[in-house]
Amino acid sequence: MRTPGRWPTRPGAVAAAALAAALLMAGCSSKGPGEAATEQAPAAPAREVLLQAAGAQSPDAFTPSTAQEGAPARSGTAPDGVVGTPVPAAREVGGATPGLYAGTRSVASCDVARQVALLTAEPARARSFAEAAGIPESEVAGWLRGLTPVMLRADTRVTDHGYRDGRATAFQSVLQGGTAVLVDRYGTPRVRCACGSPLRSPSAGPGAVHAGEPWPGYAPDRVVAVTPTSTVVTSLVIASLADNTWIERTAGSDGEGDRRPGVLPPCDPASCDPATAPAAPLPDGRAPQSPAQPQAPATPRSPDRGTRPAEPLPDAPSPDAPAQDTPSPDAPDVPTPDLPMPDAPHDLPPEYPSAEPPPSFEELFPNDPAAQQPETFEG
Repeated sequence: MRTPGRWPTRPGAVAAAALAAALLMAGCSSKGPGEAATEQAPAAPAREVLLQAAGAQSPDAFTPSTAQEGAPARSGTAPDGVVGTPVPAAREVGGATPGLYAGTRSVASCDVARQVALLTAEPARARSFAEAAGIPESEVAGWLRGLTPVMLRADTRVTDHGYRDGRATAFQSVLQGGTAVLVDRYGTPRVRCACGSPLRSPSAGPGAVHAGEPWPGYAPDRVVAVTPTSTVVTSLVIASLADNTWIERTAGSDGEGDRRPGVLPPCDPASCDPATAPAAPLPDGRAPQSPAQPQAPATPRSPDRGTRPAEPLPDAPSPDAPAQDTPSPDAPDVPTPDLPMPDAPHDLPPEYPSAEPPPSFEELFPNDPAAQQPETFEG
């Protein structure tokens, strides 16, 4: 909230100050002369953090729900004594962390096309949405189409917005894990699909307390806050809701190109829990690499004779090797200093117990090597 200007010391100053304080607590704001009409005043420190279940819709929703996928209902009872208690700091997790989000293969958690239609049908609503999201009003449709529909996998702290009296109203919130959201190209949630509201990074206000109704399993110390990546994320590695496997979803897609990641995270989705052990992404936003695979031998074995030492270069003979005559063109091979080769082309060196011919190419390589490679998942 913008700080009021200096009040003159004259009769009625106390009443004016009281009025300004009342407006501040009510969430109102004023603009000084010359300020742009679209400028958004800084948010006041949060006093309440609203708990919002995955499928709950705000009474001040921007649009009807466009969510197409949600978390299954949790059994159990909600914890007692949460409302009114202080809100601890949330665990910060990078937006490209594998398993931060979830989804179903080839299924979008939100209907982006419908979200675009609902917002652009009312210019005043679209204008308020753009102001709250921090984007130009003319780019609302294109910006929404560039977001990625996924589901939160952990209870997540955000700055949410309602739409009341023709303007956006900001408030602090914790969204339940399983909430359908749209994620931007830096890995941060930007739209809550259940009510079409724009989302921003949370505001850490001192003295904030819980409000609303907690859900079964809610724990204040397991809430995360998503931090944007420093570079653009081209795809997200999300946890599959169907079979506890990994899915790589291209940023800005509805899931039509979902595939198995080319590089798997070093853990399975069940153990990659962002609420307990968030994995830090690489500086460029990619998922951590898996352990290096063993490399092929540098010197492959010849298919038609036993392994032999490397031959010295002609201009760098071994200092201990005796002088030798230049071999004739009919010689079967050039002998080495330490292991002279026999005249017979298929005789084995002395260390071999028998003089049987070496195995053939078909015996050494009975199958096509390409058939032994891991199957490539094309998606």
